[in-house]
Amino acid sequence: MSGEIGHQEHIGPYRLLSRLGGGAGSGGTGSGGVVHRAAGADGRDVAIRLLPPGAGPDIARMREVLSPYVVDVLDGDSAASRPYVVSRFVPGRPLAETVAEQGPMSGDALHRMAFGLAKALAAIHRTGLAHGELGPETVLVVDGAPVVVDFALTGSPTAGGDVRAWAATVTFAATGDHEAPADDLPTGLRPLVVAAADPDPDARPSADELAEATSRLTMPTAPAPRRPEPPASVPPPAAPPAAPRPPTPASATAADAHELAVAKGWARLLAAMVVVIAVGIAIMAPIAGLVLSLGAVTLLRVAGTTARGWAWAFGRTLLTVPYAAAFTVAVPLGLVAVSAVGGEIDSLSACAFGAGTGAAVLWTAPGVSGPRRQLERMFLSVARRPRRIAAAGIVLGVLALAAVFGVLSLTPSFSPMYGLQSSLEGTMDRLQTAVNRF
Repeated sequence: MSGEIGHQEHIGPYRLLSRLGGGAGSGGTGSGGVVHRAAGADGRDVAIRLLPPGAGPDIARMREVLSPYVVDVLDGDSAASRPYVVSRFVPGRPLAETVAEQGPMSGDALHRMAFGLAKALAAIHRTGLAHGELGPETVLVVDGAPVVVDFALTGSPTAGGDVRAWAATVTFAATGDHEAPADDLPTGLRPLVVAAADPDPDARPSADELAEATSRLTMPTAPAPRRPEPPASVPPPAAPPAAPRPPTPASATAADAHELAVAKGWARLLAAMVVVIAVGIAIMAPIAGLVLSLGAVTLLRVAGTTARGWAWAFGRTLLTVPYAAAFTVAVPLGLVAVSAVGGEIDSLSACAFGAGTGAAVLWTAPGVSGPRRQLERMFLSVARRPRRIAAAGIVLGVLALAAVFGVLSLTPSFSPMYGLQSSLEGTMDRLQTAVNRF
């Protein structure tokens, strides 16, 4: 860095544009340093927070935090004489200012805030980091959704401390007061805030659990009035349990919808890899592969329709067997017919490709999409976490490539039914001979 902080024009490769106060894109001047708006060499608009000497933030892990509710950390230097962190510039206003000018939040706005903050903390905690200073000054409001900034910059923050800070921040958003009593909160939100503020850190829910619970909440459009205490002689009436309901489309932010769309795309890709592996096994070992596919699709149907049970799932699979069998027979016959024009084919390979086609029908043919859809649902939870996506993608990708390589290089085996193998091979040879005579 060149010159004194007040006079310099650059921090590292970034050209300074202006100093940010407690306003857009900065989250204030907490965490021991000021914030500058700057431009990168590529023209990207960024925010740079200067930290006290020796602060040493873990830039590498901060960059691993990926969430629409957390600012993207782009760069930084923890070894500089004055460490700094570079993040995407967020054109939002701190939650403290939003509540001061517009009043406390309620209904869908409060729901978005509580859910988004929980998702932000969950993304930070998954990398092994914690925020440490979550509050109205480190939460920016962008189009009604929260974006958390200035995380993992202080001492030794803990996940439990973040959860307690979530309770205080949500309480502030709902009432304008960090320490407002739980009775001032909407009914559905009260037990979550009370649990998150538990004096015992081990008794507090995790950020993932908070996100899951808040996603099912519905909230009134106005803050619930505080109820008077009943006389001591009259026991308070038991409140009926609130039936959990899924979030309505109005409570979902555009960022969350984008995150879900990306997760669904990854889930489809992972499911497609499983189908490729199953088809490859059926081609290399037709008997074993078809049996495995039949068992797997039946189990997936059971998992997807637990209310109907094994009998329904098994019967539904049996109904697809004639469909699959038709393709299993049609493919070898079609290859024999083509051989009359294009030369001789390997009889055993033709039968094996017929078995592979039959396996594909069992998994994902038109009208038989239940097993594939259930696979996608199972992979959806994995696809929301980058590390799990990477692990699953690598494992399934290697297996799929191995299956393709095996199909291209190995001789199909009809083990343990070698007699059937000989019969099929002989029958196909005779068919080819007969076709080639015409």
